[in-house]
Amino acid sequence: MVDITHKSATLRKAIAMATVLVSSENTVKLIEQRQVPKGDIFEFARASALLAIKKTGDMIPDCHPLPVEYAAIRYTIAGLQIHIEVEVHTIYKTGVEVEAMHGASVAALVIYDMLKPIDKQVEIGGIRLLEKKGGKSNDSLPWVAALKAAVVVCSDSVAREEKEDISGRLLCDLLEQQGLHDIAYAVIADETSAVQERLEHYGQAGIDLLIFTGGTGLSDRDITPDAVAPYITKNIPGIMETARQYGQLRVKTAMLSRGISGFVDRMLVLTLPGSPNGVRESIGALFPQVLHVFQVRENVGH
Repeated sequence: MVDITHKSATLRKAIAMATVLVSSENTVKLIEQRQVPKGDIFEFARASALLAIKKTGDMIPDCHPLPVEYAAIRYTIAGLQIHIEVEVHTIYKTGVEVEAMHGASVAALVIYDMLKPIDKQVEIGGIRLLEKKGGKSNDSLPWVAALKAAVVVCSDSVAREEKEDISGRLLCDLLEQQGLHDIAYAVIADETSAVQERLEHYGQAGIDLLIFTGGTGLSDRDITPDAVAPYITKNIPGIMETARQYGQLRVKTAMLSRGISGFVDRMLVLTLPGSPNGVRESIGALFPQVLHVFQVRENVGH
């Protein structure tokens, strides 16, 4: 099974449709009048579809078991076609497209089975996904490419060239994967003056997103949040609260990070941990959702 431990649980929805084709109007009449000998095809199919949705993880080898928060089965008859529409919702780390399609396909099979004694030409048509919502694949942010970003590594050992930078380079790569391409990069020592000089420099340079990595821990040299805090003009505590909560589910010491976030005038500033895992988890927790602050910023400005 695909590893989804790095993903966050979000609201996800899917709607799938299956079609059953009958051969005569007489079959349609029997369906509408609830006179099919085997019983009410819609009620039987509905119950079977609900069971199929819940059992998808048992039947499809690579599907993850997930909590089904809502399911609905709807029917429409158009001429000689019976359309079965299945909608599924969950709050989880992966989508429910297969669950919806599994439910629709089983409902179609039940209807086929119940109609074949009275209609020898009944057949199942296509089964397809109509709609999916939720997850990062739905976050289409083409305007992100126009944003200017900067990554600053706060590390005494990297600044003295005693140690190779991994976290900063990783952060640049992860930001590029999010659609940001104009990314400045700098390495500084864990000094208040150096942090604040970079803040002022990038603010004057028109940077939209400034991310510091390192200096968010508890040692005497971890001063990044303290140096940044006086410059914050609009605090956004929920950003780093989300990152800490995400990290806490994976590493029990994530609660010790002192990272802060907020706007410095019109520049969004984040202070992330200095470890590669801390960087990777923070980006996984925050992006691309955090980029919507720039849309909010522009709307407020107008």
